[in-house]
Amino acid sequence: MSYVDGFVLAVPKQNMDAYKAMAQTAGAVWKEYGALAYVECWGDDVPYGELTSFPRAVQAKDDEVVVFSWIVYESREQRDAINAKVMADPRVKCEPADAPFDAKRMIYGGFKSFIDL
Repeated sequence: MSYVDGFVLAVPKQNMDAYKAMAQTAGAVWKEYGALAYVECWGDDVPYGELTSFPRAVQAKDDEVVVFSWIVYESREQRDAINAKVMADPRVKCEPADAPFDAKRMIYGGFKSFIDL
């Protein structure tokens, strides 16, 4: 079964082009090192829930769009090896102050697949 890293974050609408450029570069690097898939999605139908929701989870502001993304790997072991290479690659280096989003509000984690149709 595959292994998936998932991410949810909020991007200021004024930074959407900068985020898209950053994500395009990052995706190419992840794929170059062996990721099977790299997907980035803008929130389109993401309601603000009463108790829980994507916008609440990342404390999205009115001028921000929620991003949902994931990276697919063959296994956890491959993910760990690929991520080590990606994190050492200068093409994806970015100072937090220069990032087009607030990384402190990003949610991420690794997931073991249990159904893959």
